[in-house]
Amino acid sequence: MNHLLFLGNLGWGELLIIGLVVLLIFGGKKIPELMKGLGKGVRSFKEGMNSPESDEEKTEK
Repeated sequence: MNHLLFLGNLGWGELLIIGLVVLLIFGGKKIPELMKGLGKGVRSFKEGMNSPESDEEKTEK
């Protein structure tokens, strides 16, 4: 597993530089908030993918 999902041919050096740029842009205090929001979004997406029938039932009522 040399390639991470969508990252293609990026190496660890490039990822480190990208991480540092993100840290400079958002600052250390905002990054945990961003990750928390991202985690909630992914969780919500997975729940939606696992139970599409229940969502349809809710809209019919």
